[in-house]
Amino acid sequence: MSEPDPITVPQGIPEIEATTPAPEQSEPEVLIITGMSGAGRSRAAGVLEDLDWFVVDNLPPLMIVPLVDLMTRAGSSVERLAVVVDVRGREYFAELTRVLLHLREAGVNYRILFLDARDETLVRRYESVRRPHPLQGEGRILDGIADERRRLASIEERADVVIDTSELSVHDLAREVRAAVADGAPDALRVNVLAFGFKYGIPLDADHVVDVRFLANPYWITELRHLTGRDAPVREYVLARPGASEFVDRYVAALEPVLAGYLAEEKRYVTIAVGCTGGKHRSVAIAGEIAQRLRAAGQRVTLTARDLGKE
Repeated sequence: MSEPDPITVPQGIPEIEATTPAPEQSEPEVLIITGMSGAGRSRAAGVLEDLDWFVVDNLPPLMIVPLVDLMTRAGSSVERLAVVVDVRGREYFAELTRVLLHLREAGVNYRILFLDARDETLVRRYESVRRPHPLQGEGRILDGIADERRRLASIEERADVVIDTSELSVHDLAREVRAAVADGAPDALRVNVLAFGFKYGIPLDADHVVDVRFLANPYWITELRHLTGRDAPVREYVLARPGASEFVDRYVAALEPVLAGYLAEEKRYVTIAVGCTGGKHRSVAIAGEIAQRLRAAGQRVTLTARDLGKE
């Protein structure tokens, strides 16, 4: 007589699974960027990339649907998609209206960001870069602009946001784009605090260079030599040196108006390089303290030690 199969699923599991709600999935964001050539579409796309959007430039409209399908599949990490669609797509651009209708019928919520500028502004911009308008052909720049306005008229009527860039600087445009897609999150810089050793060279991408070689070097203490600034004994030793804590206090305070100014000028990435001789003890400890203070002040901070392990 054969034995019954052993029970491999604990009792009650099916009931628990049946009553447990599935995790909520966030609604993907889809933004269509279009508008007049020369009005700032590329700048707008760059701003969105800085905001961690997945951006595709000069996409034929028919490719929008499969791309949206791809981002809505289970396991996709893409939650915010921006596609730049414009008359550079030539005959394919005519499909945009039909594609937008298809997306709406499929329940895909999208927004249209339309960038515009006065004719004289567009002419001046094209003349400054010495490039023809994509629809100019054998005619004048104004001929291409007029043709483009005709083709875009129905799309502009559908737009959720229209930005006239005629009087905007690149920084002003960035602020307008950020405001158009704002989700309520506060502005934040991306601050990278980087410890390094002067003997290996100053980081090329440093916006600020801090020299902490004025502090006594733990390297000359036998018990600390094999440790790094990430270890508590070294960190405590460095921060206890005369002037160390005062320096960190004053430097972080001095950074406050600087970082605020970077935000105002749309500079979103800042690298603060903290250096000592070898990049192992003092710079690592001080960089960690600066990073901690900046995080406490609300900044988005990453901390790296470039030269650890080189000795």
